[in-house]
Amino acid sequence: MKTLKDLKIKKGSYVLVRTSLNVPIEDGQVRNQFRIMRDLPTINILVNAGARVILCGHIGSNGEQSLKPVADVLETHLKLVMSPEVLGSKTLDLRDKLQDGEVLLLENLRLDPREKKNDEEFARGLADLAEVFVMDAFPAAHRSHASVVGVPKYLPTYAGINFMHEYDELTKALKPKTPSLFMLGGAKFDTKMPLVEKFLDLYDHIFIGGALANDFFKAKGYEIGKSLVSDVSLVDSPLLSHPKILVPVDVVVDGPDGRHIALPDNVSKEETIFDVGPATVEMLKPLIQNAKMVLWNGPFGDYERGFEAQTVATAKLVANTKGYSVLGGGDTIAAIESLCNQECYGFLSTAGGAMLTFLEHGTLPAIEAMESES
Repeated sequence: MKTLKDLKIKKGSYVLVRTSLNVPIEDGQVRNQFRIMRDLPTINILVNAGARVILCGHIGSNGEQSLKPVADVLETHLKLVMSPEVLGSKTLDLRDKLQDGEVLLLENLRLDPREKKNDEEFARGLADLAEVFVMDAFPAAHRSHASVVGVPKYLPTYAGINFMHEYDELTKALKPKTPSLFMLGGAKFDTKMPLVEKFLDLYDHIFIGGALANDFFKAKGYEIGKSLVSDVSLVDSPLLSHPKILVPVDVVVDGPDGRHIALPDNVSKEETIFDVGPATVEMLKPLIQNAKMVLWNGPFGDYERGFEAQTVATAKLVANTKGYSVLGGGDTIAAIESLCNQECYGFLSTAGGAMLTFLEHGTLPAIEAMESES
């Protein structure tokens, strides 16, 4: 896999960059610039070398959103114009008018259904805009989409600064120093079970939080009320009694009697589990403080409904640990962003699903595409 350091950037050359622009938008403005800022080092290297840079990326899942709010942010850092389309005559005209060191942002890739279908003609159309391709969108690297795995078939391809930073840090997380702690939150345990099983051989302790813990409670025969569970049954699973696996010792529930703390085996049929409780954070405290590696993906509570207190409390512990920490997942980062700057943690990943996929398989479709191109 070639990296940006291997690229001899020619002044005036056209460089297509796949960027991580899938950021939260609220009232027409970018709510969190974390991913955008992590793409800037790669873009600035190309701009400062006099390349004519074409940025492409997606926002949202259905292609209905515009990248205009992202363009507004980028314009404060770059000499940038935005195309109202992905491919077409307007894009070609703006591309041809680019001067050295200027940047063209294409509209949301997912406006064109061919992006998600990994359409060969669409990939070639993107490739025809440039002479070189730089892949810097690690959060999209687990997608077999045209801009991720299709374009490298037609252009010399290099991994960008953020992409390699993610790759190196997550590779390091696969070889943790002991004692080590892996904390996994969020939902859909059916998709995360293979990762948990793999990490039993890598980490000393694995804490299961968020809605994932509900699957353990259900398998133990506890009443979980209206709580979210996965499409998987852990009844008779060896994971239930595995000594390395930890689950919450208390939970925050909401229901007819209001929000309160309960033991996992004392939830009523009308209640919903929304977060882990403070005793659970206290249980994690010595493990976090003593760990030489803390790896964490996914919040412990329903962040969007305001149940972020224990995620934040845990993040404060991680920020003060002397060990190394790697954190990822959009909701995790969003929940802790107000605590302190990024230097509080060893590494904050821009990825969510791509992070988990890489940790499970040790590679990603984008990596395989670049290695094949090499």
